[in-house]
Amino acid sequence: MLNKVQLIGFLGADPELRRSNDSDAIARANIATSESWKKDGEMHEKTEWHRVVFFGKLAEIVGDYLKKGSLVYVDGRLQTRSWDKDGETRYTTEIVVESMKMLPSGGGKAREGSDARSVPKGNPKAAQPFDDGPF
Repeated sequence: MLNKVQLIGFLGADPELRRSNDSDAIARANIATSESWKKDGEMHEKTEWHRVVFFGKLAEIVGDYLKKGSLVYVDGRLQTRSWDKDGETRYTTEIVVESMKMLPSGGGKAREGSDARSVPKGNPKAAQPFDDGPF
């Protein structure tokens, strides 16, 4: 079976960084992706919002370096979870990020200190420039 999600989009707000009971870092964010098309000579645009969650060292990196408006590539899997609130079961589907790449967002030029880096979940300290992206 395959459960894989790849997105490139902008953060809609600063990531929310928290700690679990075991002091593990958890960061949540919303990423906006959009598409545009022309129909009957008129331009249309549609934006989709995606909830993403990062764990461990990757969550700490996200909390330190990503802000509202950051352009980011994420690779992960879909996960649905549920909880009870006031006797009612609630559900959410989110993307559990396994790797992340910070992208330059200013017309193809990176801002100082924000060069594109790939950060794999398993070894974030070994962040190296990512040459062979998924595109």
